[in-house]
Amino acid sequence: MFDPAVGPGTFFAGARAVGYTGDFEGYELHETSFSEGSRLGLLPQDFERVVVGDFIGAQVSHTFSAIVSNPPYIRHHRLTEERKAQLRGIAERVLGFALDGRVGLHFYFLLKCLDHLAAGGRLAFLLPADVCEGISSRALWNRLCERFRLEAVLAFDQSAAPFPKVDTNAIVFLISNNAPQKCIRWIRVRERDSEAITRSLQGRADGQGEDAALLCIERKLTEALATGLSRAPRSAPSQGVPLSHFARVVRGIATGANDFFFLTAEKIAELGLEKRFFVRAIGRTRDCRGDRLQDSALAALEAQGRPTWLLNIQGTPKELLPAPLRSYLEMGEAQKLNERPLIRSRRPWYKMEHRRPPPILFAYLGRRDCRFILNQAGVVPLTGFLCVYPWDTRPDAVLRLWRALNHPATLENLAFVGKSYGGGALKVEPRQLDMLEIPRAVLKEVGLQSSPVATELVLLEEPKRTIRRRAKAADA
Repeated sequence: MFDPAVGPGTFFAGARAVGYTGDFEGYELHETSFSEGSRLGLLPQDFERVVVGDFIGAQVSHTFSAIVSNPPYIRHHRLTEERKAQLRGIAERVLGFALDGRVGLHFYFLLKCLDHLAAGGRLAFLLPADVCEGISSRALWNRLCERFRLEAVLAFDQSAAPFPKVDTNAIVFLISNNAPQKCIRWIRVRERDSEAITRSLQGRADGQGEDAALLCIERKLTEALATGLSRAPRSAPSQGVPLSHFARVVRGIATGANDFFFLTAEKIAELGLEKRFFVRAIGRTRDCRGDRLQDSALAALEAQGRPTWLLNIQGTPKELLPAPLRSYLEMGEAQKLNERPLIRSRRPWYKMEHRRPPPILFAYLGRRDCRFILNQAGVVPLTGFLCVYPWDTRPDAVLRLWRALNHPATLENLAFVGKSYGGGALKVEPRQLDMLEIPRAVLKEVGLQSSPVATELVLLEEPKRTIRRRAKAADA
């Protein structure tokens, strides 16, 4: 049995506990981790064939019939360029194409392990749900399922989560190096009952069943891939219209240094700055508790000492600015803010991204029920929100769209486009929100129709996105 990230040997100990008597192999960066293995009942000889080193960078010369792992969860922004180049090579070898640069190290552990899975061998991997919920994940899993057999997927209720205090929604993937098949076994674990899981994987001839501990469903692979492997099957076929037919979605403003650019009214007065160089803004989702944002809410935030003013200089040369503002910008330069990666790309460095106040805000990450907010205060949002710009800007049309988006039936569909995290949190990126389906029954209820002009704008925009993606790929 092979583990590419052994740690103290938790999986080795589990294998011994169920009667496995064979050898263990693996990789581990930190030899000191092995000392904890004795407390798990492991012996020094259990680690004899474990290499102290980096699995991803290693030249592995043979295959393994059984692989199990909970790989390190390392996000893309913590990886060096050298490491990213190494990872691209792994993806191209296993999949035939490079992955989105935002894919974390944990998924490359899976790819490299699959590359070393023996014919007929089996693999069990614990991964975060976002590996099958992102924009590019469907093509990725389609390719994997053309080469390998996805045997089963185990998802977990919050009450049965493997890591209940961690903001990660864990999924177990069971894959074999056999010919692909048309169906998979999908299990929703409701209670921590390993015997029930084992029975479900081994004992049910029809692959279906439900009890207090779990729900087991035999799913068509095509349906599971289309819906998302971490998500339960839809109870009924889709009967909705994507949000992209009604609005354009853009991320909020990334300042690069909120403490410098996003100020309180008190701080502006203290520095002697003029408010004509600022716009009203909102930074945190917790600063907007309800489904409407009004001027009274901004006044309350100011009273609490919360920032609501965003420095908004659109490229005016520094020498033409008032002396107090020049001095403030020089303070930023003294702190070397102008050398930060995001900020230094601006010309001049203090030029802020431009956003029109969006009629509707979307709280893109969190557990809150009110996700779509009517922006009656006319603020611009920072990156805690997405901007929703309706194609039809008439006030009554904006109001209808806002009502349709906050309808419970629409909000339920967020689970089919967003990334899920621990504790029921959802994260929805702009291009994912584009795909949010508003049920036709909801559209009828609120009296909303997709205008022909809006549909044409969507159709025109899609080729532009394709061209931009191809140009970006060519530059890379």
